[in-house]
Amino acid sequence: MKSGTSSSSFSSVLVIDFHNHFYPKSYLDELKSSEEKRAQVSKDYQGRLVISYEGDYNIIVGPHVDLEQRLEAMDKFGIDIEVLTLTTPGVEREPPERGKRLARIANDELGEIVEKHRDNFTALAVLSMRSPEDAASELERAVKDRGLRGAIIFSNVNGLPLDDARFFKVYESASELGVPLFVHPTSPINHTAMGDFRLVPILGFTVDTSLALLRFAFGGVLNRFPDLKLVAAHSGGVFPFIRGRIEKAFEAYPECREKTTQSPLSYLSKVWLDTVCYDSDVLEFALSFCTPDKMVLGTDFPHQIGDLERSVERVKSIKTLSDEDKEKILGGNAQRLLNFV
Repeated sequence: MKSGTSSSSFSSVLVIDFHNHFYPKSYLDELKSSEEKRAQVSKDYQGRLVISYEGDYNIIVGPHVDLEQRLEAMDKFGIDIEVLTLTTPGVEREPPERGKRLARIANDELGEIVEKHRDNFTALAVLSMRSPEDAASELERAVKDRGLRGAIIFSNVNGLPLDDARFFKVYESASELGVPLFVHPTSPINHTAMGDFRLVPILGFTVDTSLALLRFAFGGVLNRFPDLKLVAAHSGGVFPFIRGRIEKAFEAYPECREKTTQSPLSYLSKVWLDTVCYDSDVLEFALSFCTPDKMVLGTDFPHQIGDLERSVERVKSIKTLSDEDKEKILGGNAQRLLNFV
């Protein structure tokens, strides 16, 4: 692939997919070999490899593990660089020591991939958040020693909200390093009513992402860490659509002002959103909240409901955006966020 020219009609921008997923072989091998059953790798009735965990599962397809297949797909649909991230179940369901080991294994392999294929791949670390001190140390190691560009964190840690003070060490580390944390959903804190019809990924993921971000804002975390760079998956979930309700509640409920004196929207407007929403109207509405300066391209490739085929063209087709703003979303913002420039 000839980066920066063949994949984009804009000659000055690299097209960067910030939201996609990859399973390092060493991570899967470790899950397969373990007697622990918190996350299982098995085959379904069609012979497909499946990784399952409480609340949901992922079907593992070729590009989840095969870099050559990924490169072919990137070339076909106009992506220059992918920001590789592990996806659910991550490592936070595991006991702390095992989670720490899994994170290190995954991050080491991601680092090797980035070193060998730096023209096409960079990556975010995965962290064992059940042990926040270890997570903060691993983030520093992954960035400084393995060349990773930040970390993915999941929307809750075994039911514990992300605004819990135990996680402040991680946010402090990310702030000091100047790297982003990508807030990605996992099984919602309460998902018992979402067990049918795959409602966990359809609805639960968007709700849990929004819950995490609202708790960041109302809980004063974004006030405490003003330099913390957060990126929200799936165009922010649902919070951009209830922004009027959020603002009204902040004015009306004293509980909303216990840990912050500023409007939560003033904090949430600083959060980057990705473009993974599958709908042009929804994308334009999300843009009306975050502005083109705070949005990055995402595909959720190669999940079952990924959007690689339409992601780039959906951004290019928005008539209300200038070419300059489209360039920001397609890659310029990600370059800045990931410290490429």
